[in-house]
Amino acid sequence: MYPELFEIPFTHLTVKSYGLMMVVGFLFAIYLIRYLSRDITPDPHIITNAALYSLIAGVAGARIFYVVHHLDEFQIRDWVYIFAIWQGGLELYGGVILALAVIFFYLWHLKLPIRRYFDILAIGLMLALVFGRIGCFLNGCCFGKPTELPWAVRFPYGSHAYKSQIYWNPKRNRPMPHLKLPPEFSVSNNNENGIPPYDLKSKEHLTPEQKNMVEKGRYRCLPVHPTELYSSINAAFLCLVLYLFWRRAQSAAQSKNGKKLFVKPGQIFSLMFILYGITRFFIEFLRDDNPFEYGWWAIYKGGTVSQNLGIYMAIFGLVLMLIFQRMRTQQPK
Repeated sequence: MYPELFEIPFTHLTVKSYGLMMVVGFLFAIYLIRYLSRDITPDPHIITNAALYSLIAGVAGARIFYVVHHLDEFQIRDWVYIFAIWQGGLELYGGVILALAVIFFYLWHLKLPIRRYFDILAIGLMLALVFGRIGCFLNGCCFGKPTELPWAVRFPYGSHAYKSQIYWNPKRNRPMPHLKLPPEFSVSNNNENGIPPYDLKSKEHLTPEQKNMVEKGRYRCLPVHPTELYSSINAAFLCLVLYLFWRRAQSAAQSKNGKKLFVKPGQIFSLMFILYGITRFFIEFLRDDNPFEYGWWAIYKGGTVSQNLGIYMAIFGLVLMLIFQRMRTQQPK
């Protein structure tokens, strides 16, 4: 786990792995979108401008979604902390929703074929997600449940996964912790109500014997599913699938065969919601970070926010698919 890659010389600022991978994914997505939209873009700078607007909106939306999702945490902090994104705290769904809204109104303002652009945008989004989820892995967030599979990974002492394992968590239907850590590893024995162990001793304050126990002994982090990498591989697969469907739609448009399924403008974008919503729903079963909150379909306390949003995304994509199938083909301006 490498949440911070290096410190910028002559400053106290560090380069975060998650932020860097987001930028890398953003740049690759821009290049791909510009390349695929070369036949419908009157000016290549339109894509660049839309990307910059969406980046700003995406960061703002991701932060807003995170703050709302973790409102209890921010209520006990100074309100200025809401803007401290350099300390971490972004959620994908919020960023995507606001970014898509900004791009929609930008294209609508320029009177460009929105559905055709959004089909290409869907492919670019999945490519960006490939790198974003690698950033999650380096940051140590979005971790999975304990497992004995040969490709399982162990996160270090003090990581998000480690802190999750040493405390019981009623919000995950976990009456007992995965890993029973003695109280001498904490500044104070405060583990009521499954509160995250903010009082966990830093590694520098552990004795040599304690360090050995959390690195190699009985108190090291349990191996977990690398769900971040599962999500990255899933995004790469969906990117390829959407691209192949987009090529098929392009061929159908050239042959003027608009009666095929998934060839109308906007349907590739709709397919993204369906496929990502379904796959995210099932990946959430392997994750161990998000609490169960609500959901009529699930056992115990319901599903995670992401699982429920995944269901809504799939339904929304299906509705869009049917609507776009009945609409006439949108011609480029």
